Amino acid sequence: MRDLFRFLHRIRSTLMFLGWLILSLILLYNGNEHHKAQAISSSNAIAGTIFSWRKEITDYANLKEVNRRLAEENASWRNRHISTYTPMEGLFARIQDTIRQQEYRVITAKVVNSTWHKPKNYLTLDKGSKGGVQKDKGVIGPSGIVGVVRDVSPGFASVISVLNPDIKHSVQLRRTLHYGLLYWDTNDPLTSSFIDVAKHARVAVGDTVETRGGDGIFPTGVPVGIVESVEDEPGNNYHKIIVRLSEDMTRSGFVYVVEDLRKAERDTLQQANERP
Repeated sequence: MRDLFRFLHRIRSTLMFLGWLILSLILLYNGNEHHKAQAISSSNAIAGTIFSWRKEITDYANLKEVNRRLAEENASWRNRHISTYTPMEGLFARIQDTIRQQEYRVITAKVVNSTWHKPKNYLTLDKGSKGGVQKDKGVIGPSGIVGVVRDVSPGFASVISVLNPDIKHSVQLRRTLHYGLLYWDTNDPLTSSFIDVAKHARVAVGDTVETRGGDGIFPTGVPVGIVESVEDEPGNNYHKIIVRLSEDMTRSGFVYVVEDLRKAERDTLQQANERP
């Protein structure tokens, strides 16, 4: 306490100056309407700036929740979109309408771990069997295909990335509908090969590549990438095509697990046709 009094005694002149300054400002504020208005305006501006900073900080802290809600809304939109339905006109009479049956359903999940620089790459999702995720389901991102679910636990799912040579995807050219397989052998996370496309097929740089559908994994027309280069080697009956992938596999974020609601029916019929 004695040290505090000594400190206050040493700065008594400064304290006296601040006291007279505050008193003069109060008298000026109360005795002059113009200065009073200026003071109120300045204080409002300062308070507004502080509140604006607080709002920006709060909004930034809530981005995770906002992104989650947006992903769920996108999943709901995808479930209602016409591309997830198949026509049912043969079973019903149509009266000024198109009757359709939902063929695909999507589930929102978040990538919690992923690789893109290894010879064989995988992703881990934060949803498993409890969230409705099952094996052999396609996974798509905001811009294109991501991979296929390999293993599922109650709370997580492991996905074989498109950046993995252990899996090939059936894809086609949107312009000509010539089809082949997407096969990752470029060792580049941004590109992949489009193989088994015969030389008579017209392929040009800039053509859009999309999923072919019908395999029970991806719907038809999901973006895959853009043709970056086309080469024709002598003695080879197929084009050598490099595709720049639409989906950036080096990022983490929300994805959508695609469930083909008619896969079991189609697989049963195909197995019956294969019996001798």
